[in-house]
Amino acid sequence: MANFEAYQEYQRIEDFEEDSPPGEEDLLVHVPEGLKGKHVIKTKVYLSRPVHIYHFHQKNGFACMMLSEFFELVQFLFVVTFTTFLVNCVEYDVLFANRAVNHTGPGQNPLDRNKVTLPDAILPSQQCTQRIQDNSWIIFLLIMAAIFWIYRLVKVFCNVLSYWEIRQFYIKALKIRMDELCNFTWQEVQGRLISLQREQQMCIHKKELTELDIYHRILRFKNYMVAMINKSLLPVQLQLPLLGNVVFLTQGLKYNFELILFWGPGSLFQNKWNLHPKYKRSGNRLELAQQLSRVILLMGLANLLLCPFILVWQVLYAFFSYTEVIRREPGSLGARRWSLWGRLYLRHFNELNHELYGRLGRGYKPTSKYMNSFTSPLLTVLAKNIAFFSGSVLAVLIALTVYDEDVLTVQHILTAITVLGVVITITRSFIPDEHMVWCPEQLLQCMLAHIHYMPDHWRGNANKSETRDEVAQLFQYKAVFILEELLSPIVTPFILIFLLRNKSLEIIDFFRNFTVEVVGVGDICSFAQMDIRRHGNPTWLSEGQTEASIYQQAENGKTELSLMHFTIKNPRWQPPQESSVFISHLKEKVQHDAQGGPSTQLLLSQAPLCTSLQSNESATGTDNLLASVLAHPILTASGLQGRDHRFIPPSTAASAAASVLASLSTSQLAHPSRGRSHGLLPSSVHPESTMYRSDRTIIDSMTNSDSRIRSNTLHSEFASAEMSLHAIYLHELHQQSSHPQRASGQWQNPVPMRDLHTNPGKCT
Repeated sequence: MANFEAYQEYQRIEDFEEDSPPGEEDLLVHVPEGLKGKHVIKTKVYLSRPVHIYHFHQKNGFACMMLSEFFELVQFLFVVTFTTFLVNCVEYDVLFANRAVNHTGPGQNPLDRNKVTLPDAILPSQQCTQRIQDNSWIIFLLIMAAIFWIYRLVKVFCNVLSYWEIRQFYIKALKIRMDELCNFTWQEVQGRLISLQREQQMCIHKKELTELDIYHRILRFKNYMVAMINKSLLPVQLQLPLLGNVVFLTQGLKYNFELILFWGPGSLFQNKWNLHPKYKRSGNRLELAQQLSRVILLMGLANLLLCPFILVWQVLYAFFSYTEVIRREPGSLGARRWSLWGRLYLRHFNELNHELYGRLGRGYKPTSKYMNSFTSPLLTVLAKNIAFFSGSVLAVLIALTVYDEDVLTVQHILTAITVLGVVITITRSFIPDEHMVWCPEQLLQCMLAHIHYMPDHWRGNANKSETRDEVAQLFQYKAVFILEELLSPIVTPFILIFLLRNKSLEIIDFFRNFTVEVVGVGDICSFAQMDIRRHGNPTWLSEGQTEASIYQQAENGKTELSLMHFTIKNPRWQPPQESSVFISHLKEKVQHDAQGGPSTQLLLSQAPLCTSLQSNESATGTDNLLASVLAHPILTASGLQGRDHRFIPPSTAASAAASVLASLSTSQLAHPSRGRSHGLLPSSVHPESTMYRSDRTIIDSMTNSDSRIRSNTLHSEFASAEMSLHAIYLHELHQQSSHPQRASGQWQNPVPMRDLHTNPGKCT
């Protein structure tokens, strides 16, 4: 059913999460030998359930989690109580002065006898109670709300015990105090988990726990969702009259998908770690599809039945959450956010929430700039004139108010001032910055460097409105997000009944064909193994290494890019043989292409000009390097001369990216005479912290303030830059493989340098 708390970013630990595989539910963990004499702590093995440990870390510990739970209960109670009060206990005729009030009494000022006060508009408690008792609908809704609130209260009490045990596990087993938890990255916590398993053997199915095992347990169901979005299995793209192709995926609809497939009554999983055996056999697939269709139908009817109640809650919650924000910042509705569908479409296999949000956060600015590069001349003219007229009237009203504050007592003056302010704010959002130069192709490339995925047909069409509309499906207005969530209780039942039911057989086949059992982990999506041989795509550098059919291949290079992302984020992970072959082949290809690419020194020298092409006035060191890689083909095609006045031969973004990646592969072992590490990271970082290592050029140009920045922060930033370079490089190779006629690797025709100066309004 549609989630009552669809707007809540907070996901509770006990909801939709995986539990331990069989045999690990009742294991006990003890503190090390040195503490046994004083503190013998027995607690459930949360080592076997890393999802609890991960959420505890991400939610900043016991106090923050309990405070969030407490205020969630208070918030629900407040919304229900305050709404009931507004409906039954306020005399609106008096409040709006539609009915006269006559105050009489000794010492009463005659001028104040007809003045309405707040207590005049509030009914006495007896009358208010009587109104509530006379309304059977109010009584019914209050009973339903009370049942839900008591249910949540019981779960909070249960969570207290669970959170406390996790807290003890952090303190006693992982040696992390609560006041220091925020200073530990997840990689550090994960490293302690692996070491603890190696020392105490608390996971009985495996002697050694790997990073991939932990990710699989945390992201078991999430990887299935990412795979189904990648294979276009879930019906979230709708063809609507007049609107065309529309993507509709809300928190409520996603909640229903997970309820039906993973953990609800009649779901495909018999518990939280194993798919039901009958779904692994192909003999009765038609019968299973009919059963799933009936479950979906019942869930759709339940959503339809509860639609009025959920809709009322959604409207009330949205009203209380956003009204004050809209009044204070009317332009906030015009801000953009990554859509729920976009987060699933752009997510790698085995990518944790904080990794995804950090990556999309880095891509927010270039994506916003790309979307803002599209302007409508007609809307601009209308917006300028509406802003002029509204501003003129507002200026007069403000001047009169300053001259005499009694003007504010005139009926509807405050309303007029507020409305005019909102109109001006909205119209200004349609007026572009006339001093900014936009290069859509460059902005789209910069966006790709961070989001890592995009359809092939975007290439070379960055200035098309069709491309912008598709990007808008990933990067939607906040107003669109709110509207979709409000419509979700109405639309969700129809999507379930009329669209998802038709996919029943495909869903059954998907889970049978793409589920594998891993010892000590349980059943997982086979795509999450990042197996190049089973799910690789020949056009993404996997030719000769993959045996996958078109049905088995992941789309958009998801397998290859996910493998590179996981390898870079977890440098100590030892990939299986097939994955190691792919990574080695990629490194060889990088070294080969780097021979014809520009030098790293040249790329860094071009950084200021390249960042200006992307309208990035506040670029960091890693941003400068990425900008140089992306814009270098344009500059060389424009006849750019080097500092020694010699002509620089044209190159591609692939060769530029390969040149930088090759410079990272210079090992410290090749330079034993150096007194310190010359890696991409400072010497305080472990020498295996990155997949590649760099020479002196990059470290001198990009990390002048290393002494003031923590090494783990630098590791994260440079690992992200390294992954961005791989994304650019793999996309270029994919285009060369899929479209040999574009082997030059350029997204657009060469742009002469003189055009960049003679046409300041737009870069085409």
